Parts: sequence; structure tokens; C-alpha cells
Amino acid sequence: MTVGETRAEAGTGTPPEVLDGPFSTRQLLRIDEALRLADQGTGLVFSIYVGGLDEPVREHAERLHRQLAEPDRSVLIAVSPNQRQLEVITGRQARKRIPDTYAKLAALSMVAAFGVGDLAGGIINGLDQLATHAGKG
Repeated sequence: MTVGETRAEAGTGTPPEVLDGPFSTRQLLRIDEALRLADQGTGLVFSIYVGGLDEPVREHAERLHRQLAEPDRSVLIAVSPNQRQLEVITGRQARKRIPDTYAKLAALSMVAAFGVGDLAGGIINGLDQLATHAGKG
């Protein structure tokens, strides 16, 4: 699954690789709803990337973040389950509302959920924590 693919609606041209990915259709819909609520509630733009990350992982996640439509206002959660890697990248404006300390706390929460096999739940909870801290925009 790549950046933005989680926003595809089931039955409306969802790329086949998304359906073959680590999430069920129900989980994809829940993630999509969490993204929509985070975006609307904060005025920031949240995105998810799930897949392999090249080394160095942080630099690859930062490159993905720079490719987003509005990187300054964006928050990217990049997860590579097979590599056991997670990066939360915040743009310049987003970082003012979600300092690194809070991004790290959300990351710890996500890692705890991932550790018990709940990839979708971890992402959804992480989005909620990040959006809650960012507040209304």
C-alpha cells in the first residue's frame, strides 16, 4: 500500500495490490475514516504508507513525505511491518502543533499495538492521538 491508497474507497477502482495487502476491506475503511476525521478535525493532512522502506529508513520516509501534495501541513505515518520499522514525519506547520515528543508518544502506542498483531488498530489509534494533540486548525 502506498501513500494515498488508503483513501481509495472499496469498489471504486481500489488498486488490486491494496486488496492483496495486509488489511481487510473493513480495516481499510476504518483507516480511511480515521484519516478523514484527523484531516477534518485538525486542518492538517494525514497520510499512511505501509510497505518496505529503503535504508536509511528515516531518509526514505522523509522522501515520501516531501512527495505529498502539501508537505508543510502533512503528517506521514510510514510503517514497514516486515522490517519492524515505524517513522512519523511532520511537516514544518504540522510540527508546530505536533512536537516530536508527542509524535514519539503516538509511535510508542502504535508499536505496542503492532507488537500484539494489530496493525490497523495501531495505525488508527496513532492517528487519533496525533490529531487529538494537534487540535483544531
